[in-house]
Amino acid sequence: MALADSDRLFGPADDVPIALDAGAWLLPGWAAGQAQRWVGCVQEVLAQAPWRTMRTPGGLPMSVAMSHCGRWGWVSDASGYAYSATDPHSGRPWPAMPEWLWEQARAAATVAGYPHFAPDSCLINRYVAGAKMSLHRDADESDTRAPIVSISLGLAATFLWGGLERSDRVRRMQLEHGDVLVWGGATRLAYHGISPLKDAVHPLLGSERWNLTFRMAKAPYGCSP
Repeated sequence: MALADSDRLFGPADDVPIALDAGAWLLPGWAAGQAQRWVGCVQEVLAQAPWRTMRTPGGLPMSVAMSHCGRWGWVSDASGYAYSATDPHSGRPWPAMPEWLWEQARAAATVAGYPHFAPDSCLINRYVAGAKMSLHRDADESDTRAPIVSISLGLAATFLWGGLERSDRVRRMQLEHGDVLVWGGATRLAYHGISPLKDAVHPLLGSERWNLTFRMAKAPYGCSP
């Protein structure tokens, strides 16, 4: 689906992604111009699936609050990590993914070299001061040929980028409001995380950082979900 100029995620035509690693790209600031629309779409989702704190299989509460939209939502409980078609808090299907979000995630993946991306899941994380995401890799999806598309809004955060083994060297980089990360291919299963968020204030989201992570949870890469 073609996007109107006013709806585009990206900046001027001469802007290009920055290579982070094999198959991994940073699109700096390319969501910032439409930030209000991103926030509005998230608020639509939250009206149906409010923030909640999940627990690890070991029973510990996660430091980030979460919500989801799309056909599949990522859940964590005593039985492990998995995708579920229903919200365990309400028993209802997850909110539909707003079409604009779907279009933007697909466009970001295309610019990074993944033209067949068609997300069926969007995990929305809310970070406040001290919240973090330990090193992990996204391995619960059915077809890991599909990339991950990650959008940062609000407060800046220190992103941790490792390798294919947990013990590999970790690089640190600052993610600013509007930055987009896309990774797949050789580094699709790379370990990554977020350092504890520093206390600050952002003009749009106040003392929070929101991160939207788009995935193809169940659909084969190259097929619409």
